[in-house]
Amino acid sequence: MVTSPVRAVVPLSGLDSFVAESPQGLGWQPPALPQTSLFGTDGIRGRAGDLLTAPLALQTGFWAGQVLQSQALLPGPVIVGQDSRNSSDMLAMALSAGLTASGLDVWHLGLCPTATVAYLTSTCKAVGGIMISASHNPPADNGIKFFAADGTKLSASIQAQVEQALRLGQHSPFAELQNNHWGRHYFRPELIERYASFLHEPLPAALDLSGMRIVLDMAWGSATGVAEQAFRRTGADVIGLHGMPDGDRINVGCGSTHLDPLKAAVQNHQADLGFAFDGDADRVIAVDAQGRVVDGDYILYFWGQTLHQAQQLPANTIISTVMANLGFERAWQKLGGQLVRTKVGDQYVHAEMLQRGAKLGGEQSGHILCHHYSMTGDGILTALHLASLVNSSGGSLSELVDQSFQTYPQMLKNVTK
Repeated sequence: MVTSPVRAVVPLSGLDSFVAESPQGLGWQPPALPQTSLFGTDGIRGRAGDLLTAPLALQTGFWAGQVLQSQALLPGPVIVGQDSRNSSDMLAMALSAGLTASGLDVWHLGLCPTATVAYLTSTCKAVGGIMISASHNPPADNGIKFFAADGTKLSASIQAQVEQALRLGQHSPFAELQNNHWGRHYFRPELIERYASFLHEPLPAALDLSGMRIVLDMAWGSATGVAEQAFRRTGADVIGLHGMPDGDRINVGCGSTHLDPLKAAVQNHQADLGFAFDGDADRVIAVDAQGRVVDGDYILYFWGQTLHQAQQLPANTIISTVMANLGFERAWQKLGGQLVRTKVGDQYVHAEMLQRGAKLGGEQSGHILCHHYSMTGDGILTALHLASLVNSSGGSLSELVDQSFQTYPQMLKNVTK
C-alpha cells in the first residue's frame, strides 16, 4: 500500500534569481552549466554546492521527468534513493520537486544502495530511477545517477536529451509537454526490504555460512542499512566496521578505496575473509585471511569458473576494461576463456555484454555485473556470491587465491587532454 504523500521541501537559498515567469513556476532560464558534457561515465557528478546545487537538481528533476514520460510505455513513479552524504537530502528534495512538477509521482526510499534503486525500478513498474551518490568519492562530492525502467543505466542518447532540455530551457521540445497535473511525493523506505529479500534468491537454498567469520567495512555509507543483515541471514559471524551512516566520514580512510582498516580487522579477529564496500555499495573489494587484496579481477575469475562449470557462461567470455590485469587475462585464456576489454566505466562493460550476449563482466575496482541476477553493479550481491563460492569450495579464500594467478605489475597514470 502506498503511504500518505509528504510535501517535498526545496531549500530556497539561491532560488530567487533562478525562478522566472512560467506556467510551472520553475522558470525557463537554464542554469549555469559547464561547457563540457554534463553527464560523465556515471551520471552527473561534482562538488555539492558548486556544480550540484538545488537549482540545478530542481531543473534536472523537471526535465528528466519530461523526458522519462516521453519514453514511458505506461505511467508509473520514479524511484529515488540516496547515500549518507550531507548534501543528499538537499538534492533529493530538489529533484523530487522538479519531478513532481513534471507530473510524476516520486517514491523516495531514503538511504539505500544504488542497486536497490535499480532493482525496485525494474520490479515496481516505474518509469525510471535516480540514485543520489558520488560512489567512492569524498564527502564533499555528490552525484545524480539515472536508471531506465528496466533497471539499467539510462542510455547515453536519453541522457543527451535530458542535458539538451536543461541547456535549452523553454526552447526545448519537451517544454510543450506541460500540463496541470502534479505528481506527489511518497516516502517508501519499507520497499528496501524487498531488495534485501531479493539478495538471497540466487543463492543456494541450503546456504549455511555458520562458522565463517566475515568482516564488513560499510564505509559509513549506503551498505550500513543492508549488508550486515544480509550476511547474518546466512548464519555467518559478522563483524561490522564503519557501520552507521555518516555524511561527514563516508569513504574517509575506509571502504573499498582504503583497505587498511579491513586488513587489520580481518587479521585481528582471525576472520576468514572481509569485504569493503564503497559509498553507495555498488562495488566491493575482498581481503583474504592473510590480508591480501582480492579485487574485481579475482572476483571475475572465481565467478567465471563457477558459471563455466555450470555451463552458464556463454562462449566462456568475460567482459572487463582496459585496466584488467594481464595476469588475470592470461590465466583465463589458459582455461579456454576469452577476455574482452572496453573503456573504463560500467556503462561500457554493460553495453558490450548486451552486444555479445555475455553474462559476466566488471571492473578491477570491484564493480561486477552478472546478468543472470542483476542488470547493474551490486557490491552486496557480489560479496554474498563470493562467500557462497568459498563455502562450496570446501576451502578458504586464501586457497582459491593461491590456485588462481599472479598479477603483473601495473601503473595507472592520468593524462590531461
